[in-house]
Amino acid sequence: MRLPPHILVVNGIKVRRPVFLLGAPHSGADLLARALKRSPGFHVTTGRASVAHVVYAFARKPSIGRTSGAVRVLRDALAESWQVSPRSCGQCAEPCREAGGVTGSGPCVEPGEVTRFGDGSPDLLYSAPVLLQAFPDARFVQLIRDGRDAVAGMLGDPACLAWFKPAMLSDSTEFPNAFLGVNKDEHLDRWKGMPAAGKAALRWRSAVRLSAELRRELPERQLLTVRYEDLVLKPADTLAALTEFLETRVSKVALYGSRVPEVGAWRARLRPADLELVEKVARQELTRLGYLPS
Repeated sequence: MRLPPHILVVNGIKVRRPVFLLGAPHSGADLLARALKRSPGFHVTTGRASVAHVVYAFARKPSIGRTSGAVRVLRDALAESWQVSPRSCGQCAEPCREAGGVTGSGPCVEPGEVTRFGDGSPDLLYSAPVLLQAFPDARFVQLIRDGRDAVAGMLGDPACLAWFKPAMLSDSTEFPNAFLGVNKDEHLDRWKGMPAAGKAALRWRSAVRLSAELRRELPERQLLTVRYEDLVLKPADTLAALTEFLETRVSKVALYGSRVPEVGAWRARLRPADLELVEKVARQELTRLGYLPS
C-alpha cells in the first residue's frame, strides 16, 4: 500500500509531481536534465552531494532502502538539494552549473519562478522504489540506450571506472547487487577479474532489467520510457511526447547545447575484444531491446 502524499515545501513552494530522470550510466539522462533545467518553472538538480551520498548508500546496501527511515532520508536529501540560495549553485558539479547557464556566483533560478522540481543525478535508478514512496505523485522518465554505446561512454568516464575497482567494495556491500550487476556473492571473484568492459556491460544489463521492472509496475501516467536513439534521431516526436507527459515545453536547443550526440559511437570507440565481451555479457538484453538481431 502506498503512503499518503507528503507535502514537502522547499523555498515556500509545495513540491508536487517532481520529475526524476533514470537510466544506466551514459544513457542520456544528463541531456534531458539539461533541457529540463531550462524549461519554464523547473528547478532540476544533478549530482548534488546530499543526494549522491544517499543514492550510493542505497546502491551498496539495498536493504537500507527497505528500512522505515529510507523515505525520510531521501526526501530530506532532495529538499536540501532543491534549496535556492545565493550560494547554492556553488555546491553543484560543473556539468550541472553549465547546464543551468551559471556564469557567476548567483543561483541558476529565482525562487519566485520555480513551480516544479526534478533531479537527474547519476544512478538515481537504484533508488526508484524509495523515490516513489517519498513522492507518490512523481513522474519518472527513463532513458534506454544501446548498451554498446553506454559501455563506450563508461569506459571513457573516470567516475564510472572508479566503481569498477575492487577497492571500492566495502564489507557492507550486499548481494544481489543491482548497482554492480552481480547477482550472488560467489560471483564476486569472477567480477573482480573481469575487464572494465565486462563490468560496464553488467551494470548496463542490470539497469535495463530494473527499467523493465518499473515499466511493469508503474502506470503510463507516471512513467515515460525514451530511447536515446529517438532523442537524437527523431527529436521532434520525442520532445512532443516529453512535453505532453511532463506538461512543460522541452526545447531542442536546450537539449543538445552546442553539440549533437552520436548514435553508434561504439563502432569507433570499442576495441574488438571489448565489443565481443559486451555482446556476450548483455546479449539477452541487447536482443530484447532490438540492438542485436534475434
